[in-house]
Amino acid sequence: MNVPHPHRMPCLVFANNKGEIQDFPELDMAGRSASWFFRPELTDLIPLPEGSDLFVLPGRLPIGVEKDSPDPVLLNENPYASHEGIQALAAFMAPAHTATLTAAFEKKHGDAAPLPLFAYAAVGWLDDRFWVCGFRSDEDTRQDFAGFNIDLIRKKTTKKLKEFPKNRLIQHLGKCSLTYGCPAAKNYFLDRYEAPLPTSPACNARCVGCISLQPAGCCPSTQDRIQFVPTPSEIAEIAVAHLQNAPRPIVSFGQGCEGEPLLQADTIEKAIRLTRKQTDRGTINLNSNASLPDAVQRLAEAGLDSIRVSINSARKGCHTLYCRPNGYTFKNVLESILVMKKAGRFVSLNYFILPGFTDDKDEFAALCDLVDLYRPDLIQLRNLNMDPDWYFEVVQHPAREKPMGMRKWLERLKKRFPELKFGYFNPPLK
Repeated sequence: MNVPHPHRMPCLVFANNKGEIQDFPELDMAGRSASWFFRPELTDLIPLPEGSDLFVLPGRLPIGVEKDSPDPVLLNENPYASHEGIQALAAFMAPAHTATLTAAFEKKHGDAAPLPLFAYAAVGWLDDRFWVCGFRSDEDTRQDFAGFNIDLIRKKTTKKLKEFPKNRLIQHLGKCSLTYGCPAAKNYFLDRYEAPLPTSPACNARCVGCISLQPAGCCPSTQDRIQFVPTPSEIAEIAVAHLQNAPRPIVSFGQGCEGEPLLQADTIEKAIRLTRKQTDRGTINLNSNASLPDAVQRLAEAGLDSIRVSINSARKGCHTLYCRPNGYTFKNVLESILVMKKAGRFVSLNYFILPGFTDDKDEFAALCDLVDLYRPDLIQLRNLNMDPDWYFEVVQHPAREKPMGMRKWLERLKKRFPELKFGYFNPPLK
């Protein structure tokens, strides 16, 4: 896909206290990487993808860049009407897009509550459109906004819910489709691409940025976690039909609406065997924290085709501070990768991307070591859904040196590991 870049720098945008968005042509837009603020390169900017959202950032003041210098400027009051207040603005990009710079802002007060669990890309305004700092990281259109017909989704979801009133997992996915607007659940009811198979109400990690369970008083989780363990037959009823009938079919354990699927390895193993007795078509995938290598071994033997291992960092210390594992270590995660590679299966890293951390020199070196030793097949470039300030505090990131930049980071990885693939989604393997 040929994506246009702007012919000149977009300007700063902000919102007043009513949430009304305004542009400020006196300052160029800025982007943030760790504790540095930059004027983006024009090649870092793309039109705001269809299906993206704009978020007002309460308690945050916008930062722009002087027109004739690289110096960042804090806009601490509304330049048009000071009594209307001012708030920073960010973009939450549609799936298949990865941020190169996050929104440039400064907290109005040091004790401002953490932002909700979304990703916050830098955004500006030029030529009657919004521009964001990012790039399309996967050409697959399976979750593109244009591919979802709301009326058709509602019709097909309702129809399937009536057809399978006793399958609790299908009923659960109905809520994911109609209430939360989950793209994977929508695709299941549209009989295409990747279907979700959530299985586990519990987790053996307490990830700080968990989107399905947060402690009281923290930022809210973005969706409810499944409250039951489906039976192997309930799972297989979904998996078999989807693998047999959908184009480019994948079924995936491990979703945003559940804990860690490996804690239900017995159920999943039975479901995989039951499914593979009826069809050998399509890909059976596991999205996981990869905490239990023995369980991964059993699932590989049962017929698991691929695993997507979620990590925020290739460094043990930063991984542990963010994931807060209970009963496993980072070494166990690496062992699970090795198990799947030895079994000849496909391994993806769901590598949470945050400019300023991901492209830090030490983090880059650690990732290169991991790829050298364990040879994953694909890195999924998914944005970290978390307040950047909160994240840097959690992982104790010092940000001593300027980051290399996300585009240079990607170029260097591609050059060093030419066989390594990059994308956003779990690929169909069969």
